[in-house]
Amino acid sequence: MSDILFQYHRVNPTTWFYFSSLLSVALFFKFNRLWSIRNVDLLGLVLMAPGILAIEYGGYKANVPDQQLGYVWIFVVSAWFLVRMLCDSMMVRRPMLEPNLATGGLVFLGVSLLVFLLANVITTRPQRDDMAGAAGATRLEARDANVDADQLARLGPGYPLLFLLPQISTQRIFFAPDAADEPPESGDSNQRIVHETTARIMAIASQLAIVIGMVVIGWRHFENTRLGIAAAVFYLLLPYTATMTGRVDHVLPGALMLWAIAAYRRPCIAGGLIGLAMGTIYYPVFLLPLWCGFYWERGVRRFALGVATALTSLVVALWFTSPDAAVFLGQLRQMFGWIFPNEVSLEGFWALPMQDAVFRLPVLAAFVAMMATLAIWPAPKNLGTLMSCTAAVLLGSQFWKAHNGGLFMAWYLPVLLLVVFRPNLENRVAMLMLTPEWFPRRRAA
Repeated sequence: MSDILFQYHRVNPTTWFYFSSLLSVALFFKFNRLWSIRNVDLLGLVLMAPGILAIEYGGYKANVPDQQLGYVWIFVVSAWFLVRMLCDSMMVRRPMLEPNLATGGLVFLGVSLLVFLLANVITTRPQRDDMAGAAGATRLEARDANVDADQLARLGPGYPLLFLLPQISTQRIFFAPDAADEPPESGDSNQRIVHETTARIMAIASQLAIVIGMVVIGWRHFENTRLGIAAAVFYLLLPYTATMTGRVDHVLPGALMLWAIAAYRRPCIAGGLIGLAMGTIYYPVFLLPLWCGFYWERGVRRFALGVATALTSLVVALWFTSPDAAVFLGQLRQMFGWIFPNEVSLEGFWALPMQDAVFRLPVLAAFVAMMATLAIWPAPKNLGTLMSCTAAVLLGSQFWKAHNGGLFMAWYLPVLLLVVFRPNLENRVAMLMLTPEWFPRRRAA
């Protein structure tokens, strides 16, 4: 950017936190309804940023108390939104609370923010700690059979090929001298360029998919395009979005799950998107009971077929990229998360010396109980319930995630923002909105 716009300097995340927070309040705060739930949601979304800043500051300075404070801060705010999403279906009265700016102004602001965020992705070079998958990529392409021996324990469940891409952090408080900016060796230069370019393309495409998907949901399902545009602008304003714009493992699953909601009237397509999200990061597997409960009266078989087709496609892709059966089985194990919780190498909140990892197990048990409850309650489920409970399940997974749990906010933020802005959707149930089954089940007399 500095080569095109003279003396352009990227905004520091702390400075952007203050600017974006003030702008968000000016655009979306309802000053004539101070005690509305929308105002509380707005303040909660703004308050997520200090936790992210404290974690980064503590990590750079090797200050464990600051990191501890950052994770606790994020978990407290996330716990509020978890309760908020679980109670959302009980809020029958939903007055129309539109943004304080006209639609044309929102579009101009959103496009401007998107251009600058994507420009940061294009011009940012990965730093040393962003290249965690480079060594694994070299060994994979060299057909090293031991490449997946402990990859699941170190990196967590997910699609193995996704871990080969660098994590492009577009905004940081501190930019240390980085060895990644030095000329690489000739042997891995082309490989590194391919991985960086792939990561940039996937990050940009995922961010565009999230923004377009939010607008489409507002247009098609809310019957109010302005609400979709407002939610997309709010997403682009969040300090988290500016910091993690280039993180493919954050934004790609969020885009897939958002478009699954956009395509909820096509159960096979929605199931395929959920299946791709499951194969990418594993954790959306806990959405299956909820979504099957939504489609139970109509569409569940088409949904299951879409999920199975997507997972089969990803498994076939792994087979063709694996040098032998041993590597394929290791990658398959990582894709489906076949590991006991106590065998995972902890990173983030549960790895801090002030925490005892044994307490992660009851949190996981509570999450499983919540997931099972949402499969049968409330019934019947409408689109509003599906959205809020989807955000709740993805939020809940952050509390026990072994690798930097709490920081993967793009998984649920787009859906959560749509829940904040959504109108009443009680009539959007599967029985009314979906076409009949391909092979209708036998009905009782």
